[in-house]
Amino acid sequence: MRIIMLKRKTIMITGIILILLCLLLVYMNRISVNTFKLFEPIYKGNESERKVAFACNVVWGNEYLPDMLSEFKKNNIKISFFIGGDWADKNKELLMRIYEDNHEIGNHGYNHLKHTQISEEKNKEEIIKTEEVINNITGAKTKLFAPPYGDLNKKVAQIAESLDYKVVMWSVDTIDWNTKDYTQVLERVDKKVHNGAIILMHPTESTVKALPIMINNLKNRNYEIVTVSEVLN
Repeated sequence: MRIIMLKRKTIMITGIILILLCLLLVYMNRISVNTFKLFEPIYKGNESERKVAFACNVVWGNEYLPDMLSEFKKNNIKISFFIGGDWADKNKELLMRIYEDNHEIGNHGYNHLKHTQISEEKNKEEIIKTEEVINNITGAKTKLFAPPYGDLNKKVAQIAESLDYKVVMWSVDTIDWNTKDYTQVLERVDKKVHNGAIILMHPTESTVKALPIMINNLKNRNYEIVTVSEVLN
């Protein structure tokens, strides 16, 4: 009888230990998920596939956007445009053209501020206000946030993620805003492009001149040009 009782106790203790271990694993998994989400900016996409994404930040350059959009349409390419909220307010027709061409719309803050230098409340306001403006114009809900100037720290990323945004940076910078020589833009992309690259650009004269050649060069190297969301998949 005593042996049977001891066996029962052993089984009970073992069962309790197993339950506690399971609960601990669940708890640890919840912690790891939350930790993974914090400060997780995206610099590049899936490196196992020969795809690259164009990420175009828009707060100026209206005169170059129509030519860029025409080039994308001619090549049946969809990219990601990160839109400044103030720009969207003042350029509804251009934004609608981007949207109606089925490009991905991302959030670039309202006033193009350096987000590391503003308060948490202002950070949220910049993102939410832009989200609302874009949604009111297009009906689209933005899910990706590109910090103006690439100005990022842990606080900025955490705030954006708390609003259910993925923070998008880049792995190839054309630096097209700082040159009128389109060949420099082409050289930067040719030298640094890789599987899953996120290629940062802006609506500039050098970009417009470089685009047809850039697209052709990438296609000749068997790269598919897609949106940021697609390259992440």
